[in-house]
Amino acid sequence: MRQPKSFIQLMNSLHDEKSCREFLETHRWHGMPKCPHCNHESKGHYKLSRNGEFNGLYKCRNCKKTFTVTKGTIFERSNVPLKSWFYTIHMLLSHKKGISSIQLSKDIGITQKTAWYMLQKIRCNLNGELEDLLDSYDGIVQVDETYVGGKTKGKIWQNQGRSLKQKVPVVGLLTEDKVNSFVVTDTSGNTLKALIYALIKPASIVVTDGWKGYKGISNMYDHKIVNHNKGSYKNKEGYHTNGIEGFWSMLKRGIKSTYHVVSHKYLQMYCDEFSYKYTTRKMGEIERLVLFISKKHRQITHSMLTGGYG
Repeated sequence: MRQPKSFIQLMNSLHDEKSCREFLETHRWHGMPKCPHCNHESKGHYKLSRNGEFNGLYKCRNCKKTFTVTKGTIFERSNVPLKSWFYTIHMLLSHKKGISSIQLSKDIGITQKTAWYMLQKIRCNLNGELEDLLDSYDGIVQVDETYVGGKTKGKIWQNQGRSLKQKVPVVGLLTEDKVNSFVVTDTSGNTLKALIYALIKPASIVVTDGWKGYKGISNMYDHKIVNHNKGSYKNKEGYHTNGIEGFWSMLKRGIKSTYHVVSHKYLQMYCDEFSYKYTTRKMGEIERLVLFISKKHRQITHSMLTGGYG
């Protein structure tokens, strides 16, 4: 079978639930079915049939428990077809501005509530994916903070600059090929330095603006400062923070144009979504899909999402 070159070609080749399941088995197991209960890998796991037909149900040779390829994934116990799940993952991770739950519900013929739940389950699994992709930062690292959200209500000053009356602070770290962003309580020196010291290797070049919260990191790093308040966007040595500023623009445009309003409770999930898209931006559509479905997933219930998760 010829390898599909585009997502459309892939979808055309996955014409039913069986072919979707086999695609998932190929990329999660690589020809060696793995029991999620005891982690035993074997080509000899028993295939259980019903009415003479095998539908992906296995029995472990080791622990004797049954399982399918969707066990322990975001697809487990879902009534939504795998093909619709693949489409959702593609739309969320491949499109710069993502997709709203309302639009997704129309595209695949489900309720808006189910579409929202699917998108949130994917977002909840992006943080672990980023950890695998990122490791620690070194080389030249741009660090910056921004403020997200907040419709102008009451006095204008309450929604300007570093005011936390209606906005939420987010800190980002960016290198040439990767980015991550973190919702924080404030942008004080203690908060910023805790992130920098934990994630950036000592002796790296760290480029920031002139915010006082970064003062003191030169003890461990080669600290380059770009004084934006003086109208400068590049220092004398040529260092800048244009990359992280561009990422902030992408994040804010996506939230404003597609999601409109994101609550503080879920903001980290959306930051993970845009960080993941930036970090995997050089991947092909199918490569990105395969990367996500082949990894271990966190089990997220509806009550975890609506009851305070994230």
